[in-house]
Amino acid sequence: MRGGAAWRLLRDTRYALPAALGRVIPAPDAPQAVAIARQQARAGSATTIGYFEGTGGDPSSIMAAYARVAQRARGLDLSLSVKAPPLRFDPVSLRELAQIARQSGLSLVFDAHGPQDADGTLAAVERLLPDFPDTGIVLPARWQRSQADAVRLRDSSAPVRIVRGEWSDPAGDPLDPDAAYLTLVEALAGRVAPVAIATHRPALADRALALLRDAGTPCSLEQLRGLPGRRCRKVARGQGVPVRLYVPFGPGWIPYALDRALARPYLLAWMWRDWTGRADP
Repeated sequence: MRGGAAWRLLRDTRYALPAALGRVIPAPDAPQAVAIARQQARAGSATTIGYFEGTGGDPSSIMAAYARVAQRARGLDLSLSVKAPPLRFDPVSLRELAQIARQSGLSLVFDAHGPQDADGTLAAVERLLPDFPDTGIVLPARWQRSQADAVRLRDSSAPVRIVRGEWSDPAGDPLDPDAAYLTLVEALAGRVAPVAIATHRPALADRALALLRDAGTPCSLEQLRGLPGRRCRKVARGQGVPVRLYVPFGPGWIPYALDRALARPYLLAWMWRDWTGRADP
């Protein structure tokens, strides 16, 4: 096999592998996600649960998945993390989800997607806020527009989660991602509504949480289940800040997670540093 053909085979195998394994590895379901949330509650931590739809999923299956979570999660400190694009930004469906969450004593937060979906997501949140004031949103620090979105939301009741961001900014990514992250934190520091810091980098978590605490803003650390988090949780404990665990579930989660892992081979080294307690390079 010639070099070019071998490379194409490796490339095609790499991109086909997540979906192939996803068909044979059992996907976490709603009862499992809620069981994890109950474990977290017993340990004194809150949870966010987010659904990942599989190939061929439709809005009705997404709504049904969240309804199953809500039925089982009454009384828990839990947020439903929702992706608006797969629900086609349908105002009726999104309002129904907010009502489902309210009836079970849960809150709703909208995940970030690509830049092309940012306006639609922000509009969906702002439509719900008058009647559902605890509706939250995720802002990616790598997008330049997030600064303006933060100013727009600063005096609202919407909880905000700050992430680095998976999708790049069409206008160009920041040269210093940590500085961009902290600049976004500063734009929200001092607000009354809560801000969640979603990062697995201890030094960044420490600085971001300190900025919010010094400004009197309620804050928390949010960690994705499956990624290293021991050192960040230690930072949060040191500052007296609560920790929330993001628990993904649904048929699309395994393929998505495997694809991200294959794209980020440095995760093994990252896990080792977390396990040994070594500082970030």
